[in-house]
Amino acid sequence: MAELGSGRDQLRSLVERIERLEEEKKAIADDIREVFAEARGNGFDIKAMRQVLKIRKLDAAERMEQEAILDTYLHALGMIPDTSE
Repeated sequence: MAELGSGRDQLRSLVERIERLEEEKKAIADDIREVFAEARGNGFDIKAMRQVLKIRKLDAAERMEQEAILDTYLHALGMIPDTSE
């Protein structure tokens, strides 16, 4: 029976820790929204900022690979003129 009580206490502790972390996560998300609102208020383009943040998470090789693939697709769709002619 002691094992059941110990397991119950451990479970309660884990659940409470997760709940606290969820509260912290919500607070951080709220802070991020406030920073984006401030940026918008100062005239910055939020979509562009989000793209910059996404790109900054990539290492240089990944970024170059993604840019090369994007360029290939844009050329294939005629969205970027072929300068080799």
